[in-house]
Amino acid sequence: MVKPPSTETLLRRPFSVFNQEGKKFEILFQICGKGTLSLSKVEEGDNLRVLGPLGNGFQFDKSGSFLLVGGGRGIAPLFFLSKVFLKEKIKFKVLYGGKTSSDLPALDYFKKEKIEPILTTEDGSAGIKGLVTDPLEELIFSENFSEIFACGPKGMMKKVFEIAKKIQIPTQFSLEERMACGFGACWGCVARIRKNNGEEWVKVCKEGPVFKGEDIVW
Repeated sequence: MVKPPSTETLLRRPFSVFNQEGKKFEILFQICGKGTLSLSKVEEGDNLRVLGPLGNGFQFDKSGSFLLVGGGRGIAPLFFLSKVFLKEKIKFKVLYGGKTSSDLPALDYFKKEKIEPILTTEDGSAGIKGLVTDPLEELIFSENFSEIFACGPKGMMKKVFEIAKKIQIPTQFSLEERMACGFGACWGCVARIRKNNGEEWVKVCKEGPVFKGEDIVW
């Protein structure tokens, strides 16, 4: 959670850690309001108030093989995870899509790490033309993935879940519900989750943001 420097904003803004090197970390965002506009104007040496890390992360067995599916800015936690996998020598592949090539801002970071993601764009300006979920089923059948991790627009994640469920591959998703306080006090980031033999509204900042696909009420 990052507090924009602007006096016009009251609440912190929620972000995944996108990249980390030493004592420095980076976030990935798109300007879409006063908060992110204010953050875009931050210069080196400026101070920011940061609260974190919050919630949970992806759970995995180091002996597994994983497919990471990111849509747009949803690639942020998956790039961070891919660097963990590289360090731990865990097998993985990345499927990364957006509407157009400008929606793939993490591409240079992947290249720096010598990771070659499978790219899709809806307009065909980079990689395969179509949705990021279009090549998913064929990719799953061509590889022996033990689990799929995904983050992006909810419609995209739902489609990933439906395809994976049909093929009986477990999934985990990092939800993008908007967090406000980060402490679980405001109930502003709730998601409907299956638990205790029923369904409950849970706080994504406290119990998430990562949930098993079968636990999410899509």
